[in-house]
Amino acid sequence: MAATINTATVANDDHIRGAVSAEEWAIRVDLAAAYRLVALYGWDDLIFTHLSARIPGPDHHFLINPYDMMFEEITASSLVKIDVEGQPVVPTSHPVNPAGFTIHSAIHMARDNAHAVMHLHTPAGQAVSAMEFGLLPHTQTAMIALHNVAYHEYEGIATDLEERERLVEDLGEKNAMILRNHGTLAVGESVADCFLRLYFLERACDAQVKMLSAGYDRLYNPPQGTPEKVETQTPAGGMAMVSRGLAWPALLRKLDRIDPSFRD
Repeated sequence: MAATINTATVANDDHIRGAVSAEEWAIRVDLAAAYRLVALYGWDDLIFTHLSARIPGPDHHFLINPYDMMFEEITASSLVKIDVEGQPVVPTSHPVNPAGFTIHSAIHMARDNAHAVMHLHTPAGQAVSAMEFGLLPHTQTAMIALHNVAYHEYEGIATDLEERERLVEDLGEKNAMILRNHGTLAVGESVADCFLRLYFLERACDAQVKMLSAGYDRLYNPPQGTPEKVETQTPAGGMAMVSRGLAWPALLRKLDRIDPSFRD
């Protein structure tokens, strides 16, 4: 997981807000909030894994975390703007990790609706990724997530750019993925959509790890047809309304009460 450090003239983080559009700044605030929430829920993995968001425009630029900061330290200004190769667009004092962007760039470039991509290495997500049967439909949360989950086989640490084609093919039109022997991933048209999708997937994985302590043979199967019913009850459009209109504003208020510095 080697980092590439850009030693060019450094842009002062304090001046970022005045140098970007209002639309980009709003995305920066939301993405910084997502990093803080990942840390708050204990989903972070030191400085590793990434949450990224696309900047509107023809240049295919993205925001991602500086590689030397813990997730609870990240602010709107400290996020690094990079190109599709993972290289900084604006000079920065922070190291960036082009190799770590392999997964994100593949999805951002292939899916017009992939404005945000989030990838985690939580213990529960990794555990389910290593289970032969994958995510089970034994909890309501799992049923909400399951019909939107794809799988991708493990190919080693994601430094091979050729893996991008296989990632995109495996994801298809779904908006969440279990990376076998690796972790979880979610895609969204906004940071809010992506985070809520990831929340349900991680919540389902955590519940599955705990329920399997009773033994697989002792699990209570949901009544026939109920997973399919839940799928019809949780369409993508309805989830977007819940994420953007209800859950995300509430989460931002929560962060503001705890520490509003993510907005800096």
